[in-house]
Amino acid sequence: MTDAKTEDLASRVRPALTKLYVLYLRRSANSDLSGPQLTILSRLAENGPSRISRIAELEDIRMPTASNALHQLEQLDLVERIRDTKDRRGVQVQLTEHGRAELDRVNKERDSEMAQLLDMLSPAQLERAEDLVDIITELAEVYGNWKEPKSDS
Repeated sequence: MTDAKTEDLASRVRPALTKLYVLYLRRSANSDLSGPQLTILSRLAENGPSRISRIAELEDIRMPTASNALHQLEQLDLVERIRDTKDRRGVQVQLTEHGRAELDRVNKERDSEMAQLLDMLSPAQLERAEDLVDIITELAEVYGNWKEPKSDS
């Protein structure tokens, strides 16, 4: 249950975050990969080889959706399937060298785009923005691991 203060803050910050996100993605889209495909590559870079079911869980998508996305990434030689070392019947997916290089390239381009955006801030605003990095990072971690409670209805 949220209180009036957090509801007010949410209604003020949400439109700005949405607008910033959409503009940022449009201007930094120097890749043929979709946002979801890039997040899957990022998850594999962070977590190492993973089962498709784990990727679906982390991305909060259905198994067929994850399987389809991974198939497309495999066709582009960005990921490859390998035997699960703990369960030889199982299959995991991992980044290829090409996948890691493509992810690094896109991340560098997006970092550069974000740096140009941050260059528009005054020194005082930049200092305030620096203070927000930890809060935004923590929110992203908490939100990424948060599961909405199931209702009893």
